[in-house]
This record gives sequence, C-alpha cells and structure tokens, in this order.
Amino acid sequence: MIHNIGITGHTGSLGNTLIRFKSKNKYFYYNQDIRNKRKLLNWFKKNKLNVIFHLAAIVPIKVVNRNKKKAYQVNFEGTRNIVDISKKFNIKWFFFSSTSHVYKSSKKPIKENFSKVPISYYGKTKLLSEKYIQKNLRNYCIGRIFSTSNKNQRKNYLVPDLKDKIKKVKKKIVLKNLNHYRDFISMKDITKVINVLFKKKFVGIINIGSGNSIYLKDIAKVILKKHKKKGLFVDNNKKTYLIANIQKLKKITKLKFNTKIEKMIY
Repeated sequence: MIHNIGITGHTGSLGNTLIRFKSKNKYFYYNQDIRNKRKLLNWFKKNKLNVIFHLAAIVPIKVVNRNKKKAYQVNFEGTRNIVDISKKFNIKWFFFSSTSHVYKSSKKPIKENFSKVPISYYGKTKLLSEKYIQKNLRNYCIGRIFSTSNKNQRKNYLVPDLKDKIKKVKKKIVLKNLNHYRDFISMKDITKVINVLFKKKFVGIINIGSGNSIYLKDIAKVILKKHKKKGLFVDNNKKTYLIANIQKLKKITKLKFNTKIEKMIY
C-alpha cells in the first residue's frame, strides 16, 4: 500500500536525513507554522494524509530557555493541533519525535518505564505532548530520541558550539560543564529506526539510542585534537547520566548502530 505521509520539521537535521531515504510512498512537507491550525487543516485535506511523521520542534536547550513561552507554544500547542487534526482524519500511524530529556538522570541505563522527571524545560514540553498523544490517539509511536550529532548539525547544539569555540582560540581554551554522560546515536541510524518502526507499524513508546555511554569531555578532546588545541576542563555542576536501555529497540528493529563519535561529528 502506498501511503500519503505528512512530515513536519523536514528542514531540521532529522527531517532532512529522513526524506533522503527512497520509498514508494508519497511525501508531503509542511512549510508553515504548526501553531496555525487552519493551515494545518488545509494541508491535511489537500494531500489526503494518512501517516504523520511529526518532527517539528524548538530543540536546542539554549534556544528553549531563552524563550520558554514560544517553546511551549510550538512544542506542545503545535503538537496538540496536529494530534487533534490527526484524530479527525483517522490517521493510520503517527510518529512523534520525543526526547530522553523526559527522564531524570540515572546511572542505570534508562528503560521506557523509568520515572518521567524532565531534566530540562524542553523535556517538559515533550512530556506534555506525549501525554496528549497517548490520550487522543491509538496508532501512535513515540520515539524518545537520545543525543545525536552529525557533521552538518546547526549551531546551538553541543557539538557545533564546541567546534566553533575551539576553532576560534589560538592555543588553549577553558571548557565548562562537560562532566556529563550521554548516549549518542547518528541521524542516519535514527532514520533507519524510524523506517523499521513504520514498516512494522509499531505502537507505543520506545527509546531511540545506541545504548553506549559517551563522556562529553571525550567529545571535546576529539575536537581539540583535530584542531591541535589544548583545553582546561572546569567541572561546575554535578555529573548527569542519560543512557538508553535499548533492549526493546534491538528486539523490534534487529539493527546495529555506529557508536564512534568521530564518525558522527566529522
């Protein structure tokens, strides 16, 4: 069966990678503000959508924290608009890109049923959206995506900002607040996961990560070495951990992931 797939956020890193995958399905990209319900409704009607990949959001933590009101409006209220219309049109499958930030820090690999105590305001907006989706849709898939990077990632994310800072200094740089552990998965691998979940029409919540713990200082060291610079690390916060338990993901997708951070950032 050929599906009419609607994608929000297709210009972002994930959306841009996702649309490169060849498929017999028809793709329709939403180019307007998801806060505008009327325009969303026209988009659904015009293209006779029956599957939604909802990726649009304000993501970088710095950007979210600078304008929490807008982040709430886009990330939650925009999602609510899409869910309401999807319900009206009886969408066959709905994918929502959520985040590991809905969880609290844990030294143990995090399972999908772990406590949801958002580690950031961004996580709060995504958790609100998750709850609304669960309440109003049946054929939904919520993918809680852990950390990610790629060589073309835009500014305001950890890796591109580190690259920019390190490039600008002559010899030595002070780097703060990198004593944290995160689970990095490449955009390419995330896209593979989403495609498998779609083919299987998986319903429920699933962690999307590599299951591999990476110390943020080690990422900085890779970049420092690349540019032949030296770094002084200052730990001004307690360590936090967001590492995925991917037992469910492995069982469903049977995929293996690239865990070399060098390949993700260069």
